Amino acid sequence: MRRILFSVLLFAGFAIGGGWLILNASAQRAISEPELDAFEERVRTYLLEHPEVIMEALQVLQDRQRAAEAENLKRTIAERSAEILNDPDAPVAGNPSGDATLVEFFDYNCPYCRRVAPAVSGLIDDDPDLRVVYKEIPILGPGSQFAARAALASRAQGKYLEFHEALMNASQKVSEDSVLEIAREVGLDVDRLAEDMEDPSIEAAITRNLELANALGITGTPSFVIGDQLVPGAVDRATLEGLITQLRRGS
Repeated sequence: MRRILFSVLLFAGFAIGGGWLILNASAQRAISEPELDAFEERVRTYLLEHPEVIMEALQVLQDRQRAAEAENLKRTIAERSAEILNDPDAPVAGNPSGDATLVEFFDYNCPYCRRVAPAVSGLIDDDPDLRVVYKEIPILGPGSQFAARAALASRAQGKYLEFHEALMNASQKVSEDSVLEIAREVGLDVDRLAEDMEDPSIEAAITRNLELANALGITGTPSFVIGDQLVPGAVDRATLEGLITQLRRGS
């Protein structure tokens, strides 16, 4: 404990100009107890007189931690770009060959996902060079899990995007019954849909999405990946447009 306290005080001691002298001396000989006591008292006195130094040091530490986390995130996005951008089991909207890709992690029962859905749909309609990748991460219970499996299974009938938008426009939380009703409304064969939902690849795709979300530090929905940035929350269309523009400019 004394050694830990000394390390803390040594760090603080640099603020009063005495740290280098102590450090330099410690490189040549062991510091005696009286010397350590005197140093501790000197630092304690200084910190009591200048408590703002502690807050400044904590702010520097927090800034460094945030910078390190941001770099780690960029590294993870780069290392897992193939999974993020080109998973063959992830539905794609917009221009499949677009020059910018927006990746959305979402849950059909997430009210914030529903709030941002019109912005994403609007971007798809108005930006002919935008590619959107959908990543189902059903984290809000059985209804979400059933909806995600049904949505992915609807790809076999070529109706994913229509079904996706209908689920996002649901007025209440989706359940097994309401998902099947919405499926009928968009023209899906629900018997075939039920069979396709049992395909092991459906569950495997969702498991991959959840694992990828965890690796990226995603803790809620919606979350977007644009270039090397992770953007959490129901951001507005203008924010998404700005980030897409940055990506195209390479900045």
